[in-house]
Amino acid sequence: MNIDASLLLQAAAAAAGGQQYPAATLYVVATPIGNLADISLRAVHVLSLVDAVACEDTRVSAGLLRHLGLHKPLVKLHQHNEHEASADLLARLKQGERIAYISDAGTPAISDPGAVLVAAVAAAGLRVLPLPGASSTVTALSVAGDTAAEGFEFAGFLPTKTAERRSAMQALTGSRRSQVLFEAPHRIEALLALLAELCPEQRVTVCRELTKQFETVHTAPAASLPAWLAADAQRERGEFVLVLHAVRASQAAAEDLPAETLRTLDLLLRDLPLKQAVSLAAELSGASRNRLYELALERKKNPAED
Repeated sequence: MNIDASLLLQAAAAAAGGQQYPAATLYVVATPIGNLADISLRAVHVLSLVDAVACEDTRVSAGLLRHLGLHKPLVKLHQHNEHEASADLLARLKQGERIAYISDAGTPAISDPGAVLVAAVAAAGLRVLPLPGASSTVTALSVAGDTAAEGFEFAGFLPTKTAERRSAMQALTGSRRSQVLFEAPHRIEALLALLAELCPEQRVTVCRELTKQFETVHTAPAASLPAWLAADAQRERGEFVLVLHAVRASQAAAEDLPAETLRTLDLLLRDLPLKQAVSLAAELSGASRNRLYELALERKKNPAED
């Protein structure tokens, strides 16, 4: 995509130039997760002002800056040199420079490096100024349609070792919150197989190549995902963000209860007030009164789902 860099910089200055951008400040700048058009005018303006840009991969960041018509000194800051690079950047900030930090894509310091730098700058009493923008986590959540979720948790990449991976995935299943995971293309088949085994009925939203030309968003029960992936070889390509949908309160409360206990509770709820039905069901079954009460409340609210 070709753009007129001078016009872009003029538009960015007109839109964002009225704000103050102090010296001796670290600017944490979100960049596009795929589509370069998603960069904000404020991000463009700040990148034009700073004295240097710290980045995860200089090749990726140099391409972005060229696209914007900018030429800035680049400083490598990645997971292998974060402490050393942070010390060098802190020294430059103390001299009054403006420094931007960008990761390869999206909002820095979440799954990517940057937290060490932010902490060091803040500890030194200098300003850290965030510039919001693209985030694959929030983007995936926005199209998941997880109506049962009571918030969300960010899991990121699971461990690569088989036992640790299984244990981590087991801890995420059955939650009443959405769980956001990242996965690389060479491990997506194994991850979907694990999901199908551990939580076959839970819905999962699989997002591939978000914001790019061949973007895919697919939501289905976990049990169906291995076959869906195998049906088209192209589906294994690209970067993945997955949302493991939440389990409703009624389902979570019922998971460890015998079917006979659930039938007893439902029968009692038809003819008795809620508290009396719960009390009697607990006495007959020996199940936890609190768990039965939570389950009964949800069943009263959503009778069609039971």
